[in-house]
Amino acid sequence: MSATSGDKFGAAEQASDTAKTLIMRGNRLDSRELFATEREIIIVHGEEHYRLRLTSQNKLILTK
Repeated sequence: MSATSGDKFGAAEQASDTAKTLIMRGNRLDSRELFATEREIIIVHGEEHYRLRLTSQNKLILTK
């Protein structure tokens, strides 16, 4: 995977320029909305990037 500016997730972030609106109900977010079109998302927390993946067994895996 080719990354930009030393960021190992750079290519994944640039894969799509489309915006998506997610509906929060209190402090809850339905994971079906997060994974409606992709099985993996990148979460940016401060300077860190995390990968949240939906497995074939419908489990969530968060990696740094």
